[in-house]
Amino acid sequence: MGAAVTTVSSNGEYSFTKPNRDSITLLAGLGVAGDVHAGVTVKHRSRVAQDPTQPNLRQVHLIHQELFAELAEAGFEVAPGDLGENITTSGIDLLALPTGTVLRLGEEAVVEVTGLRNPCLQIDAFQDGLLKQVVGRDEAGEIVRKAGIMSVVRRAEWSGPATRSPSSCRPGRTGRSSGSRSCPASSPRCEVRGVARAGSGGAYGDLVE
Repeated sequence: MGAAVTTVSSNGEYSFTKPNRDSITLLAGLGVAGDVHAGVTVKHRSRVAQDPTQPNLRQVHLIHQELFAELAEAGFEVAPGDLGENITTSGIDLLALPTGTVLRLGEEAVVEVTGLRNPCLQIDAFQDGLLKQVVGRDEAGEIVRKAGIMSVVRRAEWSGPATRSPSSCRPGRTGRSSGSRSCPASSPRCEVRGVARAGSGGAYGDLVE
């Protein structure tokens, strides 16, 4: 099975976790409709305190589901949405995607990677000791962040409820893959929807370049 979206989550209130949803609607230039972190300018409270006029480069948070299995081996119980992500994926190395990589969800939504998530101490408040599991150092002493990536919504279009088959995602390049349908730049919305839940073998949408 290729790269896929397994779970979608959102929360209209400030909270560390985000409840799972049957679908989320992506809004071009804003993020997830109804989510507390959606907007043109920063919405994360620590960044608002620094400068509320900063552009919001953290509109949509993605985490790879494989991280949860890794954390389980270390004795932590973490499920989709628990770390505050909007989109949980499988089959793609999100952490290896460079800034500027474009991901297409299904045939409609296009998000652009803006960087790695920089976890804070709130993670330890959720589960003590968890921060050290998602932030560490490699053999060269470089900081390694594992808590997913942040992105902005570049293009979006309303999508029907059909669940799609997974496709490939090729990191490191921008643009769109040949044969895939491009979203009109004027389209403001995209619904990422499906009937499957994490672990059920289904997917909410494809991830293709």
